Amino acid sequence: MSAPFSYPTRALSRRQPQSLLQRALQHRSFVLGAVLTILLIAAALLSFVWTPGSAYEMNMDAALQSVSGQHWLGTDAYGRDVASQILIGARASIAVGLIAVGIGLALGVVLGLIAAARRGWLEEVIMRLADFTFAFPALLSAIMLTAVFGAGMVNAIIAIGIFNIPTFARITRASANAIWARDYVLAARACGQSRTAITLRHVLPNIASVLVVQATIQFALAILAEAALSYLGLGTQPPQPSWGRMLSEAQTLMFQAPLLAVWPGVAIALSVLGLNLLGDGLRDLLDPRLTRER
Repeated sequence: MSAPFSYPTRALSRRQPQSLLQRALQHRSFVLGAVLTILLIAAALLSFVWTPGSAYEMNMDAALQSVSGQHWLGTDAYGRDVASQILIGARASIAVGLIAVGIGLALGVVLGLIAAARRGWLEEVIMRLADFTFAFPALLSAIMLTAVFGAGMVNAIIAIGIFNIPTFARITRASANAIWARDYVLAARACGQSRTAITLRHVLPNIASVLVVQATIQFALAILAEAALSYLGLGTQPPQPSWGRMLSEAQTLMFQAPLLAVWPGVAIALSVLGLNLLGDGLRDLLDPRLTRER
């Protein structure tokens, strides 16, 4: 007799949730943005210990040399090594970005949290001040500060930082208002917790991902703003190399040495692209709604 027929049993395999690192490595925008951002940081750190040539010493005999083994990206009109200026110029971009975004985070987040927690007339005052600050963009603020205190990196950082404050304040307030309407926050208020305790324990941790993503975007905008201010002569001052000033110096030499404008332009474009892709990837990875959709 033949054995009775039996249906094969298959174990139902459930899709195991992926860790944040696994999802990050599979996210193309995040990986590309992280690579470009790491290259930017690596260039700035490398410039502290090594550069292929001198970015400060002038040598008119070596002016406007083309790409070679001695000068990887050529030399400028004063004989300075362009590759070394690109590496050292990354320091100014990162310094301005970090400090300016730090100013915006420190003050903007506090003001946004206060506006969301207190509401009423205090919220109106903070938001109207933010609207007033938006009327003075970073470039205009830098011009005003320069007219009073003189050109320099410090004034550029202050101007860009002031422009970041209302941006973070608005985003913090909008995100915090959504958290204040959640059931667990209402339960915490019913238990008698103070607004400060609720803000620190429930609101701020739940909006941290939004602030991190916005910080990367503002970092990219700060690099662009620093380059624009240096191009106008209001940012980083000589002899400190700056990508924006390199563009300004190269504009009169477009026919003799067009690559002098290409290298700093590519550095600015790749840095901004990397930070924007990194922020876009972080938004996808940290947003739970997008995670569930994936």
